[in-house]
Order: sequence, then C-alpha cells, then structure tokens
Amino acid sequence: MAGNPYSTGSALASAAGPSGVDERVRSALDARELPTGEVLRRIAGFVAPHAGWLLVSFVAAAVSVVAQLYVPILIGQAIDVCVGAGRVDFEVLGATALRLLAVVAVASLCQWLSGYGTNRLSFRTVRDLRVEAYAKLNRLTVATIDGHPRGDLVARVSSDVDAMGDGLLQGLNQLLVGVVTIVGTLCFMLSLSVAVTAVVVVVTPLSILAAGAIARFSRDSFAEQQRLQGELSAFVEERVGNQALVRLFGREQASQEAFDAMNAELYVAGEHAQFVSSLTNPGTRVVNNLTYAAVALMGVLGLATGWPAPLTVGQVQSFLSYANQYMKPFNEISGVVTQLQAAFASARRLFALLDAPEVEPDAPDALELGRPRGKLEVRDVSFGYVEGQTVLDGVSFCAQPGQRIAIVGPTGAGKTTIMNLFLRFYDPREGTIYLDDVDISRVRTASLRRAFGMVLQESWIFQGTVADNIAYGRPDATRAQIEAAAHAARADRFIKRLPQGYDTVLSEDGGSLSAGQRQLLCIARVMLADPPVLLLDEATSSIDTRTEALVTRAFDELISGRTSVVVAHRLSTVRDADCILVLDGGGIRERGTHDELLAAGGLYAELYRSQFDAQA
Repeated sequence: MAGNPYSTGSALASAAGPSGVDERVRSALDARELPTGEVLRRIAGFVAPHAGWLLVSFVAAAVSVVAQLYVPILIGQAIDVCVGAGRVDFEVLGATALRLLAVVAVASLCQWLSGYGTNRLSFRTVRDLRVEAYAKLNRLTVATIDGHPRGDLVARVSSDVDAMGDGLLQGLNQLLVGVVTIVGTLCFMLSLSVAVTAVVVVVTPLSILAAGAIARFSRDSFAEQQRLQGELSAFVEERVGNQALVRLFGREQASQEAFDAMNAELYVAGEHAQFVSSLTNPGTRVVNNLTYAAVALMGVLGLATGWPAPLTVGQVQSFLSYANQYMKPFNEISGVVTQLQAAFASARRLFALLDAPEVEPDAPDALELGRPRGKLEVRDVSFGYVEGQTVLDGVSFCAQPGQRIAIVGPTGAGKTTIMNLFLRFYDPREGTIYLDDVDISRVRTASLRRAFGMVLQESWIFQGTVADNIAYGRPDATRAQIEAAAHAARADRFIKRLPQGYDTVLSEDGGSLSAGQRQLLCIARVMLADPPVLLLDEATSSIDTRTEALVTRAFDELISGRTSVVVAHRLSTVRDADCILVLDGGGIRERGTHDELLAAGGLYAELYRSQFDAQA
C-alpha cells in the first residue's frame, strides 16, 4: 500500500479500533459560521430559477389571506343584524351568508394553490441542491475525500439536503402566508379603529424580540447536533462496511460502546437544541395572549364608553378575530423554529461542502493526448500527503514503451503513491513526470487518464449486472467484446455458472462473489478498456495460486507491447519484469532485474528470501 495515511486502508484499520481523522485535512469541510444573511442569499440563488412558482404561491397566499380576513367583517355584519329581539334582518343575513360561502371557497382554493406552488418550489430547489452537491463530490480533490469520513459526506448529500428542504418548505409556507396575514390584518384593523390597532402594534416587538433571542441562543445547539449526526453516520457506515474486521478482532463490544457514547452525545445535543427551541412558541404565545387581552379590554371600553373609539358588538368580535389572525403567524413561525434552525445548520454544512477545494481545472492550452507510445519518466519527484512529512524524496526512473517495471518495497514505502501521481490524483511537490516526453501537468486530465488502465488491490464492484461492471470503463462495448475480455481474464468460467450469466445483477461490493472473483471482474474491466499503459497494484493479491497462474498468462498477453508498472508484495509475480525498483525510505535503493538484485544480496534479496523462507 501507499504511504497515504488517509487512504481507504485507514478505514479498514480503524474498523478494529478507535477512529480518528487528522484535523488538518478535515478542516477543509468544517461548516463555516456563515452569517444568516449570507445563508439566505445563497439559498435564494438556488430558488431563483424557480421564481415563477414563488410568484404563484405569493399571489395565491395573498388572495387566500385577504379572503380569510374578510370573513370576520362578514361575521361581524351578520352579528350586528341579529342583535336585539325582533331586529333580525333575514334578507341581509342571507346575502351575507352567501358572500361568506363564496369567500371561504376562494380562500380554500387559493390556500391549496399556494401550498402546491410552495411544494413545487421547495422540491425543485432541493433537487438542484442535491445535484450540485453530488457534482461537487466529483470535483473535490482526492486529498479532501481521503481526509474526511465517507459517511459524513453521504450525510451532507442526503440527510442535510433533506433537512434543508424541510426547513425551506416550512419557512416559505409560513413566510408567504405570515407576511400577507400581518399586513392584511393591520389594514383591516386600521379600517375599524386606529387607536386599538396601535395597541397591537406597540406590543408586537416584544414577541419578535423573545423569539429572536431564543433563536440566537439555540443556533449553536443545532449546529452541534448536525455535526454529531454526520459523525455518527460516518461511524456506522465505517463499521457496517468492515464488519468482518470488527468481528475478527473481537471488537464488537468496543464498537457498541463507541456507538453508545457517540449516540449519547448526540442525544444530549439534540435534547438541548430541542428544549431551547421549544421555548420559542410558549414565549411568543405569552406575549400574544397579553395582546389579545389588551385588544379585548380596549374593545369592551369602546363598546361601553366610546373610548378610545366607538365600536359595535360585531366590530369588537371582528377585532378579536383579527387579533388572533395577526398573532397566528408569530405562533406558527415559532412552532417551526426547530426545523428552521436544523435547516440553517444543514445549509452551513452543505455550503461548506460546496466551498471545499476542487481539482484545479486544466489550463486553456492543455494538450490533448492521442494514443501514447507509453514512455513513462519520473524525474526528481518529491511528495508528501501532509505538510512536513515526505513519502517520496527525489525519485527518478524511466520506463520505455512496452517495458515492464516492477516496484517493490516495505509497506508504506510509497509504491501506490507513485501510481496516484501518474494519474494526477495528486501532483508532486517537486520534480516532473513525463508521458512520451510530455509533462503530464500540461496534459488534459481526462485525456491523461484514458491512457492508463489500473487494477487496484481493493476491487470495486457496484450494483449492476456483471456485463455493466466489466463495461464500466467502456460503456459502448458490445456483448461480444465484454465476453472476450472476461474470457481473457479467465472470469467467464464462474460468470457462466451465475444464475443469469452476464445479466446477473450483483449487489454492492459484489455480494456473494469471492474476493478472487471480484478481482477477476476488475481485471476483465481493464482488459476491455485496452489502455496503452497498465498500472497493476497488487492485482493478483486476492486470487488463489491456481487462478493466479491463469491470470498471469492473460496478463502476459495483455501486457505485450504495452508499458506496465506493477506494484507487488508477492515477489514471485515480478520475476519476469524488465526492471525491478526497490523503494524504501522515500527513495529507490536498488534497481535491476530479478537475477541481478538477488546476486547483489541487498534489500530485494532479503525480502525475497524472507518470503520463501516463510512459505517453506
């Protein structure tokens, strides 16, 4: 394996013990403390393409609210024509009842239309956010992905986007209806009495201040809750994906205890966040009830004495209804403050992902490679994954077209790191890598990677048919070409024994396939792609000895005429290499053929003898 401390291998190692991620790398995705205004501005950027639905929702909400606010007027009029014995005006009462039915029908229809428009707006915005977040994952630097828990990245694209969508939906619903309700209610109340309306307006800031103070206090609690939720998701994904190692080392109890500790911490953070946010609604209701009581008192005074304004019984009833209508938006918004706070915390985590460092785009004058001959040259290359730590130090070697180069050495020497540099997953700190005498940093990245085929030590099988997995690097391949590649990789024998052969659907990570069978499929995938340069990183490590002999012959046929770089711990697989490089301590300590290195009696000979002595 490479000397990368943040590679996939670290997840396997951590499955048997405490997990941890270097904070120097992790900080790239830490949620920044974006001001609320900045969060709203960025959300508005995703809402803007669907502003038509926002307009529909707003107009429908306005009509619905105005219609609902007209209802107390009609009820007040109906009451006024019913007060007193023998004073009921049935003609006016009937006409008022018909108007009331029409107004209620319009209000209901517009309320449905407003909700429909808000739903469309929210779901389309969430769809765009999720697409952008997933696209961002494909643009992140490999260093950022390697240095952050996979489960947390998944949580940001899934649960954080959902939480943001829920908050957006609730917020828009309450905001659109609330603004129109407040403005409309004030207008109707002013038409009845300026003095009584003034009482309502004066008391209103108390409700806003109470809600705002509690919201500010609970913001940090929700941010902590979402952070812990992401960490817990990462922990669960890591342990579930590596249950074999957890059980092998008997770490089930330790894993359970670690989960319980994290879950308890999340529970405490969530309980605190929910408790603080739950104070908002009772706090605003206390103020609103005081407002209602003040309006009732003023109305009774106006009815009895004419001060501060003469009012009828119907008008007092209308005023009390408007007081309830006016306070309703404040109560409803405070009721969804929990979702809004969670949405803002999720938004900050999502925007931290969207702002994370990306792979540098190709220069405008970057070169487009044709099919290269395959000359590879590494000249004075130095590299380290973490500042201050060096994995490679001044490494130089050259592979001529068609030559087979093997790289061997102790674990952590940097063998796979060289592969990563070839593919520009990382760039050297110093030195240059050439392909056909062209600096690969001047080549378009996609063009460069098409020139390479790679079989990794860890096979990757995705959910799909066997044929889909083999054709992953060449999706336009015909069935005949797919089967020919599988035959060359000696994979067709076990494929034909599967229930539907090449059309058998495999589950994630290959399901019931053995490690060797998964590796054979990956080898067939590279054979089908037919690249001019091959990178083989322990490509036969998961295959039994008999199968290895068959695959080696297939590799010999595939490698013929192509440049190949083979990383191997099993030295028996590199005996026929044209040149073997022994990597150790950040540099190349020895180079030569198998026989030359054995005769030299150095590190290679020591490694070779230790393997065969162990086998004996």
